[in-house]
Amino acid sequence: MKKLTAERRRLLEVPHGRAPWRHWGPYLAERAWSTVREDYSPDGSAWDYFPHDHARSRAYRWNEDGLGGICDDRQFLCFALALWNGADPILKERIFGLTAHEGNHGEDAKEYWWYLDSTPTHSWMQWRYVYPQRPYPYEQLIVENRKRSRTDPEYELEDTGIFADDRYWIITIDYAKRTAEDISIRIWVHNAGPDEATIHVLPTLWFRNYWSWGRNGEPRPLLQLDDAAIRADHYSLGRRWLSWRGNPEPLFCENETNFRRLFHIDQGTAFPKDGINDHIISGSPTVNPDRTGTKAALHYQLTLQSHETTTLYLRLSDNARSVSSNADDLSVQRRREADDFYHDLMPDHITDEERRIARAAFAGLLWNKQFYHYHVRDWLEGDPAFPPPPPSRESGRNHEWLHLNNRDVLTMPDKWEYPWYAAWDLAFHCIALAHIDPEFAKEQLIFLCREWYMHPSGQLPAYEWAFSDVNPPVHAYAALRVFAIDGAKDYNFLERIFHKLLINFTWWVNRKDREGNNIFEGGFLGLDNISPFDRSTLPSDSQLEQSDGTAWMATYCLSLLELSLQLAQKGHAFEDIATKFFEHFAYIALAMNNQGLWSEEDGFYYDVLKTASGQLLPLRACSIVGLVPLFAVTILDAKKVEQLPDFARHMSWFIANEPHVREVIEHCKLLDGDELSLLSIADPDRLRRMLTRMLDEDEFLSPYGIRSLSRYHREHPLTGEHNGQQWRLDYEPGESTTPLFGGNSNWRGPIWFPINYLVIAGLRRFYEFFGDTFRIECPTGSGHEMTLAEVAEEIERRLISLFLRHDDKRPCDGDNPFFQQSGPWRDHYLFHEYFHGDTGKGLGASHQTGWTSLVADLILTEGGWLAPITILTSPSTAQRQP
Repeated sequence: MKKLTAERRRLLEVPHGRAPWRHWGPYLAERAWSTVREDYSPDGSAWDYFPHDHARSRAYRWNEDGLGGICDDRQFLCFALALWNGADPILKERIFGLTAHEGNHGEDAKEYWWYLDSTPTHSWMQWRYVYPQRPYPYEQLIVENRKRSRTDPEYELEDTGIFADDRYWIITIDYAKRTAEDISIRIWVHNAGPDEATIHVLPTLWFRNYWSWGRNGEPRPLLQLDDAAIRADHYSLGRRWLSWRGNPEPLFCENETNFRRLFHIDQGTAFPKDGINDHIISGSPTVNPDRTGTKAALHYQLTLQSHETTTLYLRLSDNARSVSSNADDLSVQRRREADDFYHDLMPDHITDEERRIARAAFAGLLWNKQFYHYHVRDWLEGDPAFPPPPPSRESGRNHEWLHLNNRDVLTMPDKWEYPWYAAWDLAFHCIALAHIDPEFAKEQLIFLCREWYMHPSGQLPAYEWAFSDVNPPVHAYAALRVFAIDGAKDYNFLERIFHKLLINFTWWVNRKDREGNNIFEGGFLGLDNISPFDRSTLPSDSQLEQSDGTAWMATYCLSLLELSLQLAQKGHAFEDIATKFFEHFAYIALAMNNQGLWSEEDGFYYDVLKTASGQLLPLRACSIVGLVPLFAVTILDAKKVEQLPDFARHMSWFIANEPHVREVIEHCKLLDGDELSLLSIADPDRLRRMLTRMLDEDEFLSPYGIRSLSRYHREHPLTGEHNGQQWRLDYEPGESTTPLFGGNSNWRGPIWFPINYLVIAGLRRFYEFFGDTFRIECPTGSGHEMTLAEVAEEIERRLISLFLRHDDKRPCDGDNPFFQQSGPWRDHYLFHEYFHGDTGKGLGASHQTGWTSLVADLILTEGGWLAPITILTSPSTAQRQP
């Protein structure tokens, strides 16, 4: 039983509406420029239409961004930081990075920042950023990266030498809520360099622009100086004050586009969005002398000696107009409450280093919340105050999703690289979130199934670049995990999401089983370049029968079976639908084993390309596509099934009258008399053959987890030709060398947390059935045999070791001495999108604490895995009868 800490009491208040503790949070994006939502081009060139160079001068249509910022949950009012080192050509108001066309490995942030801490209610948060004292090399980063090929490493900010002699500022912001609407803000400024230096710090308050588009009649908001505070008035949010200590200069402008700079049009306000920037940098008269507007900043100019630190104090409140004298005490108290919350959460057996890793992962997960706003119909039609969009948009990106109208706080994969939700990413986020804020996790899963997200056909939206793309159907699995982590008690949540997922399951069956033979397609299925060609753009006369698509659907069936059986314990009406999913799973599993996807010769599952002539061409790629069948496994306990008589009767009838289904249903009897049924695609023989390859260190098993593609393909690339197109698949353990899906992610060898997580879960399920009777060499060829539980623990150990220090180095930091030894880089954690298949170096998005936060779930549940639902057996040590 968890202790009722102060933070847990706040969490208990949220669902009952007594205190909206989540009203304010870190809901600003790190990047709103170059997003699909801000793209009004005729050809969908989102990366180019609204570039970084426009961001300081152009009002965003849909949502805002900022450095270490916060806002309310409708993003009416925003607060963030701006900085100037006296040398840059612009204020530093947002994270800079390269677009997909500028980076040699796709889009990439070229800054260093860390999400240090957060409680689930954001009663306490901390963020840190390193700002160079030398001029930031914007052009140098673009030019040098454009020169490099896809086989070259990325050119990073540190490579420019800009941090030589430690000439940088360490900027830390912490937020402490006195009440849900009263927030204390401290900004710590530290000169890490060897000499005295000057920095301009500009805490900034502004309203999201909703008034310039000609759509809504809501009153315009206003910021104005009110004695020693900035007063913010908003028709819905009400009145707020930003107060401060010290003597900064308050500066005001409008959060409106600078038409003169961008479009050479003489219209709009004389005090546009970049007015404060131009005033600070060049002394331009572009701030409002009347000290009113919709954007305001407090200009502090600070000169600090070498290694000197100073602190700025501010307060954003609904009732107070001055900074409290006990602001430090409040921060200490909220930090102590955060310590209590996480101490109570962590199991006793883990190490201090593992505690720090888990807490940092939770911090990144919580900071990656974002207000996401996108109404597709309005976006396609354009706004009344602006010229109509080109006709090509009517049939352009997302035109089939006119119903989609999102305006919610959602958990993002990475608020800079992926500042938009992705369906299957979000499902994994919720598993980790359930440990700290199960109500929020459940809300997120429900959101994507609601009418303003889910397509009327039943499809879940994939991501804003193409909502109609197909992600793996993992929502039901995530719902079961969240339900279990939360104590297996919220049946209302389980029933709500179950009804919605029935609609989505029907969409899958009707749309992705083209021939009605229980073999599924699905396209790229979230695995980007896993195939030698783009699986989403096959010639019309070809069809790809997908091992992963089919296995995902078998897994979906079993998850919905478990959901329905769990609900049937409270209402027997769910037994009928449980029978349906039991039978449907059997048909899919049989099809997978008997219609060409399984290679008896190789002991592995492959995709099969079906040509117009009917020829079947197995794509003999040894990839995680062939490991997904391991996820489709569940166990039924005969005693518990007997409590559901209708389901038990139909299950027995089906097995007796369809004897061939016994191929995918195993039975065993424990010595204590209990009987278990194993439902799985892979029978014991297939399981052993698959695992022999998966646990081979020359194939899938890396020192840091399971690779996405076997290292066998390093020496034996897969090549072929179809319809005149040559293709090739190589083992690439690091960054991608292909342009598929932008080239910023790679599934041809690196280690990915979500797949490894499901492998571990599948192995633990198999162990629940086989117990100690099934043993296998791990690693293959080592002569050392393990049970499947021990294999799962070994993979788990390797994954966690990515973040642990070995010989004073962390594998995830790579071999760069700068990251291993220098200041904040050494002290803090980044949670990358994926990891090098041989060295463990973090790659891709640098703040993808979305699904990489699963490391926290692994740490918390290590040695005590939670079975998803109570209809299943819990891990047993009882002996099986031979």
